[in-house]
Amino acid sequence: MKITQLETWMANAGLRNYLFVRLRTDTGLTGVGEASLEWQEKTVETLIHEWVEDRVIGRDPFDIEAIVGGMVRDQYQGGSTVMTAISGVEIALWDIVGKACHQPVYKLIGGRCHRRIPAYANGWYGGARTPEEYAERAREAVARGYGGLKFDPFGTAWKDLSPEESEFAVAVVAAVREAVGQRVRLMIEFHGRLSVGSALETIRALERFAPTWCEEPVTADSLDLLAEVKRQTDVPVAAGERLYTLADFYRLTALRAADVVQMDVAHCGGILASKKIAAMAAAQDMRIAPHCSVGPIALAACLHVDVSTPNFMVQEAFAEFDVPWRNSLVGGWNPIREGEFVLGDEPGLGLDLDEAAIAAHPYVRNPFPSLWDGEWLTDFTQTDR
Repeated sequence: MKITQLETWMANAGLRNYLFVRLRTDTGLTGVGEASLEWQEKTVETLIHEWVEDRVIGRDPFDIEAIVGGMVRDQYQGGSTVMTAISGVEIALWDIVGKACHQPVYKLIGGRCHRRIPAYANGWYGGARTPEEYAERAREAVARGYGGLKFDPFGTAWKDLSPEESEFAVAVVAAVREAVGQRVRLMIEFHGRLSVGSALETIRALERFAPTWCEEPVTADSLDLLAEVKRQTDVPVAAGERLYTLADFYRLTALRAADVVQMDVAHCGGILASKKIAAMAAAQDMRIAPHCSVGPIALAACLHVDVSTPNFMVQEAFAEFDVPWRNSLVGGWNPIREGEFVLGDEPGLGLDLDEAAIAAHPYVRNPFPSLWDGEWLTDFTQTDR
């Protein structure tokens, strides 16, 4: 079996454009992947056709180590753009392999380790402006069955919180905790906003609300600063969504700079790379909670990693807080059930593209807001996104 064609499609989903990949083989089997990357969708698409395509056409889709390893080696510049292009194609290769073997992908990468795939909600706080509004949105999300909520209460802060920003953030977290009770997990998203000193001061102020983790408290490209924060707090730290290579994750785990590793399957090299990262994390007694803020095929790849990985903890869930047409892009596939994911036994990833639905929602230029200016508050938190 050989790969004979690589196709890409772009679909708008509100604040993001989803970039989908399909590989075709000479046997008629196809595989789908996703290479969505905020602000860089067209750049990734160009790279896929300009560089990746020549490295996969004519290859046996079972030769994933050789195909992906060769691309990672040859693109020695690194970074999110090229690793996302590689990841999207890697996911599609696994979809073909699963279909060829008449097995779901998870059975080919370790089998089922978990009967349940717990989810935590993200994007649920759209439209909230006050602590009371955050609390109301939180109650609504928990009523859907979610046992965990992630949110960023820090407005447009950068490096240091003003007294007013700090007071507001504490008030928001307090209101959400009171609204949902003690059993619901609260994940506090910092988006790498703060300096070490400000991060530590803020984490200590939030500690009484028992956060499950504080995510990316300092800039994502300094693992030394992250490790410094980790050493000085008892609150668990999560990080990893903006790391892109095995070497990056080796350093993260070797430093034990976090408690929870959040590789993004659609950016870190794909499914097999994610399994390797999970193994590195397990050796350091760290758990994984894959990041996934993009589309449904990236989510499907995460779920196959999740269910087959012993040190999996919880999976991020945007789907119920995304655009209404999200599921139509993949033929109505919707794995969320009352705050948990359900993964079936269909061969491959278990979903396919709906070309008509994709065509109905064309690319939109630069829809994703900056988290450090007014767009974050006026765009990201709109309820009709």
